[in-house]
Amino acid sequence: MNAIFARKTPRRILLVLGSVAALTVPAATAGAAAGQSPDAAGNASPRGGCVVAYFDLGETLVHTAEDNSVRYMPRAEAHLRALRARHIPVGLITNVPSSWGATDAERAAKLKEAVNQDWKGSKPFAWTDFGDRIFTPRTEAERKPAPALWERAKKAAGGCRVVYQAETADEVAAGGSLGYFAYQTGRDGRPAYLPAPFIAALAQLPATTTAARPSEPQ
Repeated sequence: MNAIFARKTPRRILLVLGSVAALTVPAATAGAAAGQSPDAAGNASPRGGCVVAYFDLGETLVHTAEDNSVRYMPRAEAHLRALRARHIPVGLITNVPSSWGATDAERAAKLKEAVNQDWKGSKPFAWTDFGDRIFTPRTEAERKPAPALWERAKKAAGGCRVVYQAETADEVAAGGSLGYFAYQTGRDGRPAYLPAPFIAALAQLPATTTAARPSEPQ
């Protein structure tokens, strides 16, 4: 951490960041994604801005078993609940066939249908948390690891800092190269997901621009 960053960051936030920094994949510099003014921020704080936490879906939040049944990955439901409690907006950046619809909303509806019909979890998947923040390829050329979905999702975050969590190293690297704080899930010896307090702390880093607030989970 450089001296300029240290001088500008509130001490309590430095402590939170430092406590988990060794467990994360450093993907973006402190200024790579802009924050937001306190009066317009999701997860607002007196000193910070906002953050949007994006995820891959398959094998990151949900698992498809050999019998084709679908359920939450271990600790995924608890992680989403922790983010919801902190009013941190969440979204999906996930590949589906572009033929599933002409818009993100149409493709998201098809995705929900596909997941729900094989869902075997004790609780339904928390689709309402994601709102309209489900980004899918408009063409096959937009499929990850092409940058298009990350770029569209970052633009929709309205200047908030952005986080991306996925189970594959190549997607984590791609998200990090595009200004996301990226974290690889499911690695032995590390938290299953980026801790919610750390994601909240990212929102509280000094802002550099202002922008419209994204919608929050209810």
